[in-house]
Order: sequence, then structure tokens, then C-alpha cells
Amino acid sequence: MGQVLRFPGGTRRDPAIERWLRERPGELAAIARRWFEVMRGCGDDVRELLHDGHPTACIGDAAFGYVNAFTAHVNVGFFRGAELDDPAGLLEGSGRFMRHVKLGPGRDVDAHALTALIEAAYADMQRRVKAGD
Repeated sequence: MGQVLRFPGGTRRDPAIERWLRERPGELAAIARRWFEVMRGCGDDVRELLHDGHPTACIGDAAFGYVNAFTAHVNVGFFRGAELDDPAGLLEGSGRFMRHVKLGPGRDVDAHALTALIEAAYADMQRRVKAGD
């Protein structure tokens, strides 16, 4: 396991994230908000903060997911995404650890599969935190 990214200072609801979401263009903000809300809803132990300028969801201080908006798309990303089971083939990226799902206006996404990825990332990070990684 190992290699947990830790970001101290997260809170239950970070006002800076609400500002970030308000500042994004309409459709992109709606997409980012929808999927960050899924991350927020994973459990009572979810904390959040802006890391590298984008909303990041953590279990305590251990990061499991994020959203980021670009010019024409939103990434829903996972800090340990390379290790997640992805039967729908949604994950993109070639890094050693991180993966993301690219979303945007007019792009279809399997919402059930993406929700399952978010829940799996959360559960994976819970296991890592409990194991002391």
C-alpha cells in the first residue's frame, strides 16, 4: 500500500471550494459540483480543501479524490486511481498512481460507474488510513 498523500488543514465544508465552484463557467461548474458532492457524501470522515488550486476530498488528511475544471472539460481524479478496478474503462492517465475521468458538456458518462469509482477510491483510502499508511 503506502504512498498516501496527506494534506492537513481540511474541513468538513471549505468556503474556498464554494468560491471556486462559483468562479467556474456554468456547465463546467455544474459538472464539477455534481461529482464533488458525490465525494463529499461518501462519509462523515470526508474533509476537503483546495490543493494546487482545485477541490480535493480527503479522509482526515489523506487525499482520495479531486475535481478540476479546464477550458472545455472537468477532470474527476483519484490519487490512487491506477489501483482502482475500472470495469467500465472510464479512467485515463498513465502516471504511476493518479488517474482521472474526463467530463464535459455533451460528453456522455456512465454515472453509475463513475459513482462506483468514487466510492471505491474512498473505501480504498479508508483501508489505507486504518492500516497506518
